[in-house]
Amino acid sequence: MINQLSQRARVLWIGIPSALVIICLAMMFFFNHEPAAFNPIAKATLHAQNHGHQVVTGYTTTSTLMEVVDEMLHKRGGYMSNDIMPPWVFLDNLPNWEFGVLTQVRDLARAMRNDFSRSQTQSTEDPDLSVADPLFHYDSERWIPPDTEGRYKKGVDALERYLTRLTSANETDAQFYARADNLTDWLSIVEKRLGSLSQRLSASVGQVRLNTDLSGDPQARQSTDTPNILVVKTPWTQIDDVYFETRGTAWALVHFLHAMEVDFDSVLRKKNALISFRQIIRELESTQEPLHSPMVLNGSQFGLFANHSLVMANYISRANAAIIDLRKLLQEG
Repeated sequence: MINQLSQRARVLWIGIPSALVIICLAMMFFFNHEPAAFNPIAKATLHAQNHGHQVVTGYTTTSTLMEVVDEMLHKRGGYMSNDIMPPWVFLDNLPNWEFGVLTQVRDLARAMRNDFSRSQTQSTEDPDLSVADPLFHYDSERWIPPDTEGRYKKGVDALERYLTRLTSANETDAQFYARADNLTDWLSIVEKRLGSLSQRLSASVGQVRLNTDLSGDPQARQSTDTPNILVVKTPWTQIDDVYFETRGTAWALVHFLHAMEVDFDSVLRKKNALISFRQIIRELESTQEPLHSPMVLNGSQFGLFANHSLVMANYISRANAAIIDLRKLLQEG
């Protein structure tokens, strides 16, 4: 009898932890899933129908910003960046993807507050956008109340109020100015984001770079001296972090650019920049191809194994170069 009890105890001691590990692994596999792309135009039209709004200039961009945040918060497994319980705490790909999305959300929300909703630098900022902007800059990893998700949802609510005023004939103080200079200013921010990501991705194999911080200007100065030759290499533990942050960034940008193609259509056509604009979208869409590998490989440039970071860097660099050309076209075309 005692032997039977001890045998059952051993089974429980081994079986229960093993079952918990299997369940945890299964949940990790299930939740490690990026949301699919959606159609910003269709979503904007549906949103307008459900709320009795008229689709005006800026409506598609604003509603797409709201939808991107909603997808980030309510995708399979929910928002994971601030989770401290298993299995979510063991997942790092999706939190980095979320940070890439969130960075673009923050940049666009600030651009709408500072540029798109204002006719000139001396104009008063929109009250709802001034509320939404700081809410999206709330700590993305905070789990102690007030919770991060609640702040981001309040940001979406503020955008909803702005959108309602934007479509009202009686609320003329809510505006969205689709001008070439506004689009150029936002693209300059995107350009810097993609340039940084491209460098971080390329550093997956290590690079020896010349120091171009001062661009060879003998009169230029910097705070502290740095070597003329720099060795840059991303730690192997961060290779997948940078990769998935880039995928999140590109995912958000694809939706924002599709929406802006609608709102800035007349500007892009006048500047003969529509095809260039669409080419940027196509390059970024290439980054969303499924990863047919259980992990992000970090092979050498011309080695036997693939280097997914370098492939991603190629598309990001091409999109970045196209944005530089587009900005020149918008300014001079």
